Amino acid sequence: MVSQSVPQRPWRVALFATCLVDAFCPEVGEATVRLLRRLGLQVDFPQAQTCCGQPAFNAGFRHQARAVARRNLEILAGYDYVVVPSGSCTAMLRCFTPELFADTPALAAQAQALAARTYELSEFLVRVVGVERIEATFAGKVAYHASCHLLRELGVKEEPRRLLAQVQGLELVPMELAEQCCGFGGTFAVKYPTLSDAMLRKKLAALQRAGADTLVSCDSGCLLHLAGRLHRQGEGIRVLHLAQVLQPTTEGP
Repeated sequence: MVSQSVPQRPWRVALFATCLVDAFCPEVGEATVRLLRRLGLQVDFPQAQTCCGQPAFNAGFRHQARAVARRNLEILAGYDYVVVPSGSCTAMLRCFTPELFADTPALAAQAQALAARTYELSEFLVRVVGVERIEATFAGKVAYHASCHLLRELGVKEEPRRLLAQVQGLELVPMELAEQCCGFGGTFAVKYPTLSDAMLRKKLAALQRAGADTLVSCDSGCLLHLAGRLHRQGEGIRVLHLAQVLQPTTEGP
């Protein structure tokens, strides 16, 4: 269970799972739903959801990004909160979706309203729900990777670490370059694969020096990027999303 400030009413929460979670990491979405329901929240998964629109937006296809964003305004309307297990997609919904509708007052108001009730998972737990104690167990030495959008666009720095520090049996170890980009960056890794791989190798060298047996982050894009290289190198370091570690009992590697 999780101890927290009791909500004044049973909030209706939409899980915006993200494309990567839906296609490659469904276990992250499942862990997020279980965690939120343990808090007594009503969690819905709007079946019509697709992408946050960030790939098109970052590639300069604003018209296409706007079409996706407008659909999200419709799909996510009516919920008290939208919770996203990704700093990157949260940043798109909160920071950049309003920008897409700046010249359309009615849609701009809807976009601002959506932005105001959209939260990344760790910031929702700490800032909105007011989680005081995590009743979860994890045996292992954990290093934390701060994803770029979560840290730089949303300003979420300490919340994931605070939650990890409360997990029984978990040893949070410091890692050099914890706040440096892993090299994924969505389309960046596709456009600049050599540079992306160099950044990735530098990050993983820091992870090895930290002596951790598990790497945790809040973004599945980073985790897939990091896990892929670890697998190719034959490393036994486990890679997990924060939501997976906050389960009642999680076994180490």
